[in-house]
Amino acid sequence: MAGLNRDTPAPVAMTVHARSRVLEVAFADGASFRIPFELMRVYSPSAEVQGHGPGQEVLQTGKREVAIASLAPVGNYAVQPTFSDGHDSGIYSWDYLYFLGSQQQQLWQDYEQRLAHAGVDRDAPMAAKSAGACGH
Repeated sequence: MAGLNRDTPAPVAMTVHARSRVLEVAFADGASFRIPFELMRVYSPSAEVQGHGPGQEVLQTGKREVAIASLAPVGNYAVQPTFSDGHDSGIYSWDYLYFLGSQQQQLWQDYEQRLAHAGVDRDAPMAAKSAGACGH
C-alpha cells in the first residue's frame, strides 16, 4: 500500500475527532468518510499487523477504546498515526484511507468473521508477543 494510485483523489481536509474516536477525511472527489480509530488500528498496514505475507495477519483485539495520540504527515502521500496503545508503524497512504473509508461496512463484517472464527471477543486483551515476533 506504499504507492499512490494516480486515480485516487487526494484528501482536502483531515480532522482527528478525539471524543468520537474517528478520523474524518474529505477527498477531492467530494467523498467524505468518518473512519473509526478502531478500524484503522485493526487494519493497520504495518508488518506488525499484516505479517510478512498472506495468512500471517495478526488478529487485533481490545482496540475499541484506542485513540490517536498524534498524526504525522509522510511526504505528500500518507499519514502515520501514533495510537494510544503505542502502535506507530502503520503508514496510511491516501489510497489506503480511501479504501478504509469506502469499504468500512465490509471490513467490519470481515473483522467480526475473523474474530468468530478465532473464537475471540473483540474486547479481549491482545496476547503477549512471542519471542519469535518479527520486531516491527
